[in-house]
Amino acid sequence: MFVGIDLGTTNSLVAVWQDGKPRLVPNALGEVLTPSVVSVDKDGSFLVGAAARDRLQSHPQLSAAVFKRDMGTARSFRLGQHTMRAEELSALVLRALKADVEADLGQPVQEVVITVPAYFSDAQRQATRAAGTLAGFASVTLLNEPTAAALAYGLHQDEGRFLVFDLGGGTFDVSVLELFEGVMEVRATAGDNRLGGEDVDELMVRRFVQDTGMSDDVAHQPLMAARLLRAAEGTKRALAAQETVVMRVDVDGASFSKTWTSQELEKALEPLLERMRQPVERALRDSRIRPQELDAVVLAGGSTRLVAVRQLVTRMFGRFPEVSLDPDQVVALGAAVQAALRGRDAALAERVMTDVCPYTLGVNVNKRLDGDRSQSGFMAPVLERNTIIPASRVERFSPMSTDQRELQIEIFQGEARRVQDNIRLGELNLQLPKGGCEGVVADVRFTLDANGLLEVEATLLRHGAPLGPATQLVIESSSERLSPEEIQKRLARLQALKLHPRDRLEVRALIARAERHHAQLLGMWRSVVADAILRFEVALESQDDRQIAPPRKQLEELLARIESETFLPGLE
Repeated sequence: MFVGIDLGTTNSLVAVWQDGKPRLVPNALGEVLTPSVVSVDKDGSFLVGAAARDRLQSHPQLSAAVFKRDMGTARSFRLGQHTMRAEELSALVLRALKADVEADLGQPVQEVVITVPAYFSDAQRQATRAAGTLAGFASVTLLNEPTAAALAYGLHQDEGRFLVFDLGGGTFDVSVLELFEGVMEVRATAGDNRLGGEDVDELMVRRFVQDTGMSDDVAHQPLMAARLLRAAEGTKRALAAQETVVMRVDVDGASFSKTWTSQELEKALEPLLERMRQPVERALRDSRIRPQELDAVVLAGGSTRLVAVRQLVTRMFGRFPEVSLDPDQVVALGAAVQAALRGRDAALAERVMTDVCPYTLGVNVNKRLDGDRSQSGFMAPVLERNTIIPASRVERFSPMSTDQRELQIEIFQGEARRVQDNIRLGELNLQLPKGGCEGVVADVRFTLDANGLLEVEATLLRHGAPLGPATQLVIESSSERLSPEEIQKRLARLQALKLHPRDRLEVRALIARAERHHAQLLGMWRSVVADAILRFEVALESQDDRQIAPPRKQLEELLARIESETFLPGLE
């Protein structure tokens, strides 16, 4: 059975297709949103979700978040004694979601559709597939996030043209799609892999530190940095419903506060909002669809709740965006639709979906200038962006001279004229025949599958006749990409790691929440919270529900009081 997972920068969700419609699956805490945060508990087990998010503030050295942005890179995260890559941290999130859906369905799940930003590079897609494998899935299918949103939105429609504006925690994607006679066709896609809600939080923190006079040394301390980001996120969310919100943080008895208004936030966000315009314009231009020809503009991603973002979309298109589906949930719901399509569900027998290649893929070539002069470093496209996939294209290339001994084929991804401004994916070296290569050419074929994963093969020919079998291009493993052997090694290591028991997550989440407040408070109230945590932990050791219930209730009531708006000035 296939399931759909929205593996997000800030939150992740899992959904299934049941009774002719997609359904979100709650986690052990009864929530459909699982924070994409991982932390190591005091017993050495790993926490995923709400408890791990709270430990970001109380135990930042043992926790990691926003690692989706580092998928496909060599960056490592240190959690206590563990050093992990983004793929492994994502795998732990996927494992937790897998456990949730298996508990809900009462059966094992081996096939998954995982959503990725449409503008994810080949390395980032390979890393996401690796995360799915590390999580224990036997079959991993990738689906572009805006395409997933379009699938959810167009499920009960017959035709139409619409643009999906997908602003998540860490990435921004735009896709223009057309639905006709049951066929969902992606016409064009564009985006920015380093633009999202996390950038808004960081901008708000910088402005807060600047306007309140907080020293940079204090602001960059791990515990304080986590508290500032949490306060910024809470303020941002509140501004989606209120005109004015006070952002306040206490430090060693001193209170720092700043009043934010919707207008001030919009002004501060102008550089980020301007960055959103360019992908929208590119996607519309590539799709050859004018804004007035769109039937709807669909919002996806929790960051589209920002008033400034919705106002930007309204101004750009001269209409209000479509928000009938929850922007936090629409991608996961679409992933479940794709899972049903993969499973050939009878309810979707008349539905067909096509997607496109988000980047131009090509090779590095030399160009002849006047006379015998030549210059290297130019991009020769083989597969152009927004080609419908799966796709296969071939281009012919020749050696620069007849006495050349080797033909180096370097693969690049990007839109720039010069390869130095694009992303290098790998290379293949072909040995040319001895005795000269007059009349020798190489046919280089790029094949991109429905997951957006690239295969390359090259065939040498002399005067049109093959000189041997085609040579498949295996993009060389590097420090930024896990080899199959490395994946197996890390899989064995992850399987040995212990995820915190699902049936105890509610208790652990309550303690983590209390520890977060304990780290923020001072004086008497800090002691009150510490005592309440201790009473609860002592009661837990009894394993007697009758003894556990009273201190648990007392702790929950205390935390609710701390979190209420009327309690103690200076507390979030």
